Amino acid sequence: MQDNGLLAKLKIFLEMIKFSHTIFALPFALTGALLAARGIPSAGQIFWIVMAMVGARTAAMAMNRLIDADIDARNPRTASRAIPAGLLSRGIVALYIVISLALLLYAAWRLNPLCLKLSPIAIFFLLLYSYCKRFTSLAHIVLGICLAAAPMGAWVAIRGELNLAPALVGGAVLFWVAGFDILYALQDLEFDKQAGLHSIPVKLGVRGSLLLARLFSLIMILLLIGAAVTLQLGAPFYCGIAASAALIAYEHWLVRDGDLGKLDLAFFTMNGYVSVIILAATAAEIFISGGSR
Repeated sequence: MQDNGLLAKLKIFLEMIKFSHTIFALPFALTGALLAARGIPSAGQIFWIVMAMVGARTAAMAMNRLIDADIDARNPRTASRAIPAGLLSRGIVALYIVISLALLLYAAWRLNPLCLKLSPIAIFFLLLYSYCKRFTSLAHIVLGICLAAAPMGAWVAIRGELNLAPALVGGAVLFWVAGFDILYALQDLEFDKQAGLHSIPVKLGVRGSLLLARLFSLIMILLLIGAAVTLQLGAPFYCGIAASAALIAYEHWLVRDGDLGKLDLAFFTMNGYVSVIILAATAAEIFISGGSR
């Protein structure tokens, strides 16, 4: 007998939003927390930062799938997604969005008043991203802003303030995300043109998109160096930057000719490693320095 119960629907939902890919942003949130605390934050702080991240990303992905359901149904690459394929109703996805946003707001409230005050801004950008492709090529930048909130929000969660250092880390995440999202959007270049949708690949073509993605990745590395200088970080963090730069360079090499056959490796595997490497380098820096700087 086919299982149509709540757990089965939840499993389909988690697959639809690629819940496992939370790894992209979560390590940067923990990086921001470690840098803000110059040590290990309390267990409560870490827990509610993680809950805020889970709530924000789940809501963002679910909103994107719900808002884009009609577009996804017309795109051969995405027609099998849960909503256009009839595996999930729009109503159940909307319910999951409400639950996720409630989790985000509650976690922000548990962290500190400034987190709660800033959370509507984060929700605005999460919603804006889903509509961007309809009127601007800058959707990739807006997605970067959404994920840049991870280290900046974690910093606010720990210190209750925002200054240059977390802004530099957030900027690095912005350009990192925008760069690899441009590469990901190359898959839908022809469909987006036919559907009248906007993206950097539609605007610049394959070659221009590859060049801009490389530039964004370079800016990411420079911003991480700027954060290291601002925070007076040492060798472990710079080693993490160097390792990340090498992986990102390899990512661009894989798709250097616009060959999308290796996009999964470049997009998912390499970028998952980058965020984890930066977190590990930050942890090593904190433990070695003892948070004394």
